[in-house]
Amino acid sequence: MVDPLAQVVALLQPAATAAKMVSGSGRWRVRRTESGQPFYFVILEGSCRLAVDGREPLALQANDFVLIPAAYDFTMSSLEPVTAEDAQAAPVALADGRFRLGPPDARPDVQLLVGHCIFGSPDAALLVSLLPQLVHVRGESRLTTLVQLVGEESRAQRPARDVILSRLLEVLFMEALRSTAGTAASPGLLRGLADERLAVAIRHMHESPAQAWTVAQLAKEAALSRSAFFERFSHTVGVTPMDYLLSWRMAMAKNLLWRQQLAIAEIADCVGYSSASTFSVAFTRHVGLSPARYAREQAQSPVTPEPEAVALG
Repeated sequence: MVDPLAQVVALLQPAATAAKMVSGSGRWRVRRTESGQPFYFVILEGSCRLAVDGREPLALQANDFVLIPAAYDFTMSSLEPVTAEDAQAAPVALADGRFRLGPPDARPDVQLLVGHCIFGSPDAALLVSLLPQLVHVRGESRLTTLVQLVGEESRAQRPARDVILSRLLEVLFMEALRSTAGTAASPGLLRGLADERLAVAIRHMHESPAQAWTVAQLAKEAALSRSAFFERFSHTVGVTPMDYLLSWRMAMAKNLLWRQQLAIAEIADCVGYSSASTFSVAFTRHVGLSPARYAREQAQSPVTPEPEAVALG
């Protein structure tokens, strides 16, 4: 049976743009305002604090891994309290390509391996909305190893570098996401897959998106009454079953249009529409563009990596 989590991560098409080693000493603070790009790091040694706007601050320690699928405003700082007089730290580039926060001649209190990437999917925002807003995993050595491999491959200029990086990032994301307890995650795909009953329905939607599913049929697959299934799915996943199915069909359609390997009528059939015209109406209502125009615009504006960030975040 199809694995929905693997499908979502593969469709996101993660690609590495930067990886760097950062160390900090004394009192320091870095405030970053991001534009919704993925951001991840692992604490190799020591400890520090992460404060993401709208969430409780996290005290991080060695072997902690953090993934923010769409990073916006956050602050990283030393565990040693930062006073109002302490200015925000400006990372200093060292001779070996590493970055330093705080007094450059003091013994480091923390060492991090930081990674940035982009999602090549034309529908990244929808797919990211199915994932937790923040993933914090403690003590998983596999994640530390994967981040180190991504960093090593990013700095090397070897054959097949980009392909290997994209595969490593897919594995890193899937390992991080499945390491998160489903009940602790925010409403979305992970919590749905952690529910044995709902997971059956979600897998059926991913495996057979062209089937004319109804709430009653999906409830039967989940061995729940129609009302119980609808309420449980909506609460756990954050959207109704039919809204989830529509979003997944549209995500698949966007990906197929972006690849430009099938005719619109063929894509319509793949995602559960009886004709190109009914698919075109539904797609235009959902996306705001006709399928043909969407495909043209995607062909004219390929995704390109952003320049490497110099700061910590």
